[in-house]
This record gives sequence, structure tokens and C-alpha cells, in this order.
Amino acid sequence: MESLRRLLGVRARTPEAWQPPRPRGPADRSLPGEEIAPGLRLIETWLPFAAPGEMLPLAFARRDDAVDPRDLLFFDTETTGLAGGTGTRAFQIGAADWHRHSVHGDGLRVRQLLITTLAAEPLMLRTFAGWLAPTTVLSSYNGRCYDSPLLKTRYRLARLGDPITPLDHVDLLFPTRRRYRGVWENCRLATIERELLKIVREDDLPGSEAPAAWLSFLRGGSSSLLRRVCAHNHQDVVTLARLMLRLVAAHAEDTAGDAFTWP
Repeated sequence: MESLRRLLGVRARTPEAWQPPRPRGPADRSLPGEEIAPGLRLIETWLPFAAPGEMLPLAFARRDDAVDPRDLLFFDTETTGLAGGTGTRAFQIGAADWHRHSVHGDGLRVRQLLITTLAAEPLMLRTFAGWLAPTTVLSSYNGRCYDSPLLKTRYRLARLGDPITPLDHVDLLFPTRRRYRGVWENCRLATIERELLKIVREDDLPGSEAPAAWLSFLRGGSSSLLRRVCAHNHQDVVTLARLMLRLVAAHAEDTAGDAFTWP
């Protein structure tokens, strides 16, 4: 064998010395906002997006009434699954409303609740309930069929009162579908956002990847993907506010009424 190796000019391979694996640095676990209770974080931001100075007619939603913009609460959840059911829970609730800030003035306030332990869910639900008033009008995108029923189930399982059922709810998905079905490839919020509102997200994490990002963090992984989930949720509720104003304006143009300007 050795003579054959010499003939072929091949040297015998010597085993490489074993080296221990290089230690990894600690995973980045930082998250935005502040921890307001064990396992519960609040992320609050303010945008210079002043509230409309008039009541918003809801004719675009086939309603005869109008809503005070300051009563609106645009909301969206990030959940552990898209199928719903009692095994699905919300690990983040995002909400946006028009608010007069003592420092910044009039603008859009975005508040997000994020749980980093399962035990913090009841406190998140109580905190969100504290944001609601009898005059609150919820607004969402398919929230009437998904987010609201999911939260109602979680309140019931936590043996807490249901603060959502008594409230009015304007779901923007259905009027958007009626108006724009067939105009673009679909009426997903991301499509409407891009085509109608001309908003292009950068480095956006699809909502379908949110459950894995949260579970990975719970298991000790990096927070990098979970931070992107928070950014995604933030943009969703801001988009809802802009979409409602666009739908109001479009209906006013259709009926040749008073022009409604939107930012």
C-alpha cells in the first residue's frame, strides 16, 4: 500500500488535532419598550399624524352614522397560530389611537403589549381592557372574524370579563374588498398598503413567521426576529388608521360630496 501511495504521489493523511468547539457569545435578548410587569412589555411610540378635525362618516362601510376619530382604536394581534381555536393565544396586542401628547402635541399614539412568559397573558389582557372605554370604536382588518373572537376566548379562559363584545367595531377588510376586489391580485393588507397607500416596508417579517419567532425567544433564542415582529405589528396598526381615512375620502369622491383630505 505504501509503495502504491509513493507511485501515485499521494501522502497518507494524518489525523487533525481535535479542538474544542469555540464558545458562542450570549444571544441578543434585548427587546424594545419597557417591562411594566414580570413577562409583560409595553412599547409606546408617537407619530406626528394629527387627528382629523371632523367626524368620519362610515358610509364606506354601508353605515349611516359617523365616528369621532378620537374614539377609534385600531388594533391587531400577533398570535401563536393562524387557525384559531382555544389552543391559539395572542402574544402581542398592538393598538393605535389619536391622542394629544403633553410634549409632542396631537398625533397617533401606538401602544404594543408583548408577553415574554406564558404567565403574563392575563395581565396583558387586563392592561388592554384598561385601554377601552364604553365609547371606544374598534377598527381592524379581519379582526371581527379573527382577532376579536380570539381575544374573547382568551378572556374567557383567563376567567376575566369580556370587554370587547359591548364595543362597536368597524372592520376595514369588507369595504376594502367591495371596492378593490379584482383591481390587484388580492386584498391582503400588505397588498392594499403597497398599491393603495404607496407604503413599502423594508425588512418586513411576514406574519406567518411570527409564531416561530416568539417561540424561539421563549426557548432562549435571540430576539432579532421578535423585534421584527414588533415592527411588523406597529406598521399594521398605523396602516389601519391611514386606510380608514383613504376609504372615507374615496367614498366622498364617489358621491361628489365635500372633498375629504387625508394625510
